[in-house]
Formats: sequence, structure tokens, C-alpha cells
Amino acid sequence: MVKIKICGITNGRDASMAVELGVDALGFIFAPSPRRVSPEKARRIISALPPFVKTVGVFVNEEKDRIQDIMQYCGIDQAQLHGDESPGFCRNLMPRVIKAFRVKDAAGLLPVRRYEGRIRALLLDTYQEGTPGGTGKAFDWRLAAHARGFGVPLILAGGLNPTNIRHAVRAVKPYAVDINSGIEARAGEKDPVLMGRLMKEIERVKNPGPEDQALLCPCKGLVVGNNKV
Repeated sequence: MVKIKICGITNGRDASMAVELGVDALGFIFAPSPRRVSPEKARRIISALPPFVKTVGVFVNEEKDRIQDIMQYCGIDQAQLHGDESPGFCRNLMPRVIKAFRVKDAAGLLPVRRYEGRIRALLLDTYQEGTPGGTGKAFDWRLAAHARGFGVPLILAGGLNPTNIRHAVRAVKPYAVDINSGIEARAGEKDPVLMGRLMKEIERVKNPGPEDQALLCPCKGLVVGNNKV
């Protein structure tokens, strides 16, 4: 069953609601963003979580020592890097590092090979000029389906919401999905109704009905590097 991460948590209410609905991980953004949270606030929220809920800190081109200090102070399990962090930089944070790549076309997947053995998981998000992540837009899921062959657990992000989550999971078969703005009432505040709908839609992937058989993605004919899938 696909793992579920809700990102952009800024308050205890949203964190508790996500946990009650059964999410696997919560994300806290420490980079410039409408959903940015201070280490002090993140620590207060995390300290109230049950012990088996994973926590992820989102960073963009932050210094390694600063990342480690925040993770230690807040009780963060994994660092999710959305900047220009090199394979060597990521290796220094193993085994507690996820590297995000912004995908525009097949060429955006080519750098991933350099990170093999240096990251715990690969996150694919939508490319948008001047934005390190959180665009709220989906990209070509055929690219993500191909990325499963890189031998690193794949986390799918980018424009996921209750309307398209079943299609995304069935098409890509990722290790996990990362949802943020698609379940918000406003930036930094989750919508209880949308969050509940999202979880119900993911449950339908596990227990599909006859109508779900049409939710297939044509992932043939895509060329990545010298490989056709």
C-alpha cells in the first residue's frame, strides 16, 4: 500500500487530524514559503505526535550543519532537499535524506543516476521557473513511472489532490505520495473535508471497484536518455 505524506504542516490541529486519518508522515517546511514554520513551532507540534509517525523537514540550499541542528532540535526523521544539493552533500546526510527533483521533461530525470546510493528516496515534483517546489501542478506521470526503475524508493508530488490521487497511484505505483496544497483551505491550513476525501480515494486504490479499472495511464513510448519505455 502506498505511503502517505502530508506536507506543509503549520499547526497542531492539522497534524492531529492527519494522524487520526492514518497518514504515515508529516512534512515541515523550513525554507521560504507561505507554509514556512519555525523550528520552535515545529518542535512543539512534533513533541505531541505518536511515536510511529514519521516527520520530514523540507530545506532548500541550506547549510548541512543548520539542517542537522534543526533535525536534532525538532526531532525530524528525514531531510527533504529541494535545492541544488550535490550527491556528495546528500551522502553526508545519509541515511536520513530525500532528494527532490523538479520535472519538466525527460531530461530532468538524467541527473538522478548520480544520486544512487546517496539518498534514501527520490521525490519528483513539477518544474516551474524560479520555484523550488509546491507549485500545485501535476507533471507527465509517464516520467515518474519510468523513474521507478532507478532503484530508489519513489515519492510522487506535484498537484496531487482528491480528484486525481487514484489515477496517480495506479499510473505510477510510487512508494509514497506527497500532498500539500491539494488539500488546503488556504496556504498553511488544511481542509478537513478535502483531507478526508483524499484518504478515502487512496483506500479505493486498495479496494477497487469496477469503475476503477478505467484508471490506467498509457506509459509507453516515452524516451528517457537512450531508453524507450
